[in-house]
Amino acid sequence: MDPECDSVRKTRIVRETDVLKQIRHIEQSLPFPLLGFDCDNGTEFLNYHLLRHFQNRKRPVSFTRSRPYRKDDNAHVEQKNWTHVRQWIGYDRLDSPAVTKLLNQLYTNEWRFYHNFFCPSVKLQNKKRVGSKTIKQYDSPKTPYQRVLTSPDVPDETKNILQKQFKTLNPFLLRKEMEKKLKKIFKSCYDP
Repeated sequence: MDPECDSVRKTRIVRETDVLKQIRHIEQSLPFPLLGFDCDNGTEFLNYHLLRHFQNRKRPVSFTRSRPYRKDDNAHVEQKNWTHVRQWIGYDRLDSPAVTKLLNQLYTNEWRFYHNFFCPSVKLQNKKRVGSKTIKQYDSPKTPYQRVLTSPDVPDETKNILQKQFKTLNPFLLRKEMEKKLKKIFKSCYDP
């Protein structure tokens, strides 16, 4: 076997299993059960590790992927690319192992609290076509935290835990810590 092909295969397997590890971590931290998983066409998502993870359980999770070359298939994910990723990180590829660890720490701690508890967004309620115009109607802006609190599908115990957590958070301190960590990330990326 070609050593270069073997190296690429091993790298792909590590990437696949690392993604599975992070998906498990995300599932454990969600305040509700995961019902569906929609991904793009990257091999880090389209693999047997994730398929088995979602299908081999008492209540299988719906596992779908976008169609190739159809960027609108993941519109709900793609709409957050600008506000949650590009405005903060930019368009550079940050894939060194050291940076990956720093990014994971940022996302796991300050990032998720800041965006889920303090950044409101609107959801499309209705869309209709009138002549040549499309008229869209949105609900009032709410944070993901507020949406979870108003959801009848989330148990009261989980809501109480989230409310206690919310009382301990300060958006200004979270933002300050995020900016410190981002400086550290960019420094480790661009300084030799």
